[in-house]
Amino acid sequence: MSFTATHNSNAVSIFPMHKIPDIAPFRKKLNELNDQMADPDFYSDQRRAADVSREQMRLSTLVEKFEAWHNTVQQLEENEAMAEDESVDEELREMAREELESLAAERDKLANDVLRFMIPPDATDSRNSVMEIRGGAGGDEANIFAGDLFRMYSRYAETRGWRVEVMSSSPADVGGFKEIIFMMTGEEAYKYLKFESGVHRVQRVPATETQGRIHTSTATVAVLPEAQEVDVELNMNDLDISTMRASGAGGQHVNTTDSAVMMVHKPTGVTVYCADERSQIKNRAKALTVMRSRLLKAKEEEEHAKYAAERKGQIGTGDRSERIRTYNYPQGRLTDHRIGLSLSLPTVVDGDLDDLIDALQNYDYEARVQNLLEKQMA
Repeated sequence: MSFTATHNSNAVSIFPMHKIPDIAPFRKKLNELNDQMADPDFYSDQRRAADVSREQMRLSTLVEKFEAWHNTVQQLEENEAMAEDESVDEELREMAREELESLAAERDKLANDVLRFMIPPDATDSRNSVMEIRGGAGGDEANIFAGDLFRMYSRYAETRGWRVEVMSSSPADVGGFKEIIFMMTGEEAYKYLKFESGVHRVQRVPATETQGRIHTSTATVAVLPEAQEVDVELNMNDLDISTMRASGAGGQHVNTTDSAVMMVHKPTGVTVYCADERSQIKNRAKALTVMRSRLLKAKEEEEHAKYAAERKGQIGTGDRSERIRTYNYPQGRLTDHRIGLSLSLPTVVDGDLDDLIDALQNYDYEARVQNLLEKQMA
């Protein structure tokens, strides 16, 4: 399967497009959404109104693209007929032939657009994102690398105008983090970050290395959609919540009051620890946010496993045990192993993730479109 590794949201992928899946169900759904939006009470529920409006916009664009595709197909057929019609003036036939290539290209582009808009976005794409980075194999160097990844994502957030809020952190003595959990707040944050989950591997000479030897270390990244209360039925009786004195950096006040919160979800064993705030109440609120997001992620992964066959070709599993990327400092190269893409390392680690994320999204879209076409042909 091909993909485009440039920063170009209009990149065209060529699929067998002799047929487009039936547009009628999409038109029907669009009409239903238009009726809902015409209801005087539509905006009384702001969250639902936003979701419906996004879906209505997607389907409106889909129908517009389909109409443009249909018109282009008709024009292409007319030009082909004219080019072969010996009763037509030769100059007109030549003009018709000259337009065939551009019309065919426009037909394929519009067909690709139609297929992509037929793919519904993940329900959580519009959410904020909770990210967890942990030092893995490699001791001190792994923790330093975890800090480098946090810096990379923080700089990327700056370029998009997102806000970064640390929920919990465990700084390492030599720099970096043993673990850091933070919230990315911004438009469609989860949509852009969801493919970052997995094992990130770094190859470089650590600052502590006296012999100049290259070491290989890892850090794990987990990306969770921010959960809403309606997503996860969280019974407070299922939580074992304890407070304690925070350890590590934070000043005298943090270390002498029971401000840290440890929260355990008894049915699943999911554990969250938050201690970055001086207020126990604030740490408790942050712990609940992380807990809900982890439980939602587990719920999503369970659903994805059920449809694994239908998701053939899509990017990984999102599992943090899957090695996804290598940061090779001696060669100045970053390689994403899932899609075979290599980019210049310095620009990426400095927060310029646009080309990388575009390529991952394009690859995922192509896999989804391919699955759609295979279902159509089955």
